[in-house]
Amino acid sequence: MTTENLLPEKLQRIVTMFRSAPKPLRLQALLEYSKKLPPLPEKYAEHPEFMQPVPECASPFFLVTEPRGDGVDLYFKVPEEAPTVRGYAGILAEGLSGATRQQILNIPDQFYMEMGLSELITPMRLRGMGAILMRLKREVGPEQTQEQTQE
Repeated sequence: MTTENLLPEKLQRIVTMFRSAPKPLRLQALLEYSKKLPPLPEKYAEHPEFMQPVPECASPFFLVTEPRGDGVDLYFKVPEEAPTVRGYAGILAEGLSGATRQQILNIPDQFYMEMGLSELITPMRLRGMGAILMRLKREVGPEQTQEQTQE
């Protein structure tokens, strides 16, 4: 099964670019995305306790979502010493920019496998990527929204 028509347009372009690139260029592209990860807004840099950890990820990984109309703004905190995971966060940040909550929820759980990343990184890192996406979906999902409105 391919992810065509299941991913937001920006994310699909990234997946297609990775899939069509030779293996050495895929790794280089992943490292480039690690450099593209936007810095945290000051409110999260100064108050990291507002960010949600992804404990299943081998590297320290934190995320926070902010509702924006029918979409959501995403922020990630990943150490520079974890370039592959940071690159994945950069891909999500760019690929999901402007996406609606529903588009994020519709993303296939292992969409990143179509990018050819399994040839570049360890199975443990791949499981971490899956955990990041699942946490992200929980954060933007309807159950989370209802809980937030009840607080």
